[in-house]
Amino acid sequence: MRKHVLMVLALGALIAVSVVGIATAAGGETPVTVKVGNLELTANGGFSPKALSKTKQTPIAFKASGEIKEADGSHPPAVREVIIEADKAGEVHLKGIPTCKLGQLQATDTAAAEKACKSALIGSGQATAEVALAEQRPINVNSKILVFSGGESGGKATLYIHAFFSNPISGAIVTTVTISKIHKGRYGTLAVAKIPQLVGGSGSITKFNLEIMKSVAGKNPISSKCEDGKLKVHVLGKFEDGTQAQTEIIRACTPKP
Repeated sequence: MRKHVLMVLALGALIAVSVVGIATAAGGETPVTVKVGNLELTANGGFSPKALSKTKQTPIAFKASGEIKEADGSHPPAVREVIIEADKAGEVHLKGIPTCKLGQLQATDTAAAEKACKSALIGSGQATAEVALAEQRPINVNSKILVFSGGESGGKATLYIHAFFSNPISGAIVTTVTISKIHKGRYGTLAVAKIPQLVGGSGSITKFNLEIMKSVAGKNPISSKCEDGKLKVHVLGKFEDGTQAQTEIIRACTPKP
């Protein structure tokens, strides 16, 4: 069983970076490529503004991108669950933002999902999935990514990430991200993303780019402060083939009065 190490950073970003990704990309202006065995991962991201108050939450806009491949051209395994413990300096704010229900997104194409939940849209991007069916060469399918607010209830917040793949493989997947507060030393936010199977487990995300808006309906979905010049996140990924991988990532930020 291979150790995927930082593979989770890219794939997890597609699913949950809108929640706590500020810590994974805070200092990343240059793409970083990591090679582990046959695996090659390139990840990049950033946010603005980069200078953050030491004491007050500052609204931010966030961008992330990534690519994963096997050096020998073979099909990579699919991620099924991503668990993120994020720096307590970062916060998610969904209260006051219009909400979308899971049922409004399931079995819908991109246009229908956006029409149904346009007011709850907090981010978007693009994704490519590689589908490897039996006795066929792997094929790539593309989708627009839409990130919607599912609202807050009982001390937890929910995000829905919608993707619709078509031509020649057609179908929608909706990833549910559940966000809650924790008290674990440096970490203050827990995000758990459950990723449905794509094409019965034959599809794996290989490329993505994603941007979370700084302001939605006059509200700010993500904010952070910078108390000591760094932000930290711990990521655990669970994959279709049984692999579990985890890593801790530290990035710099610029504190200001």
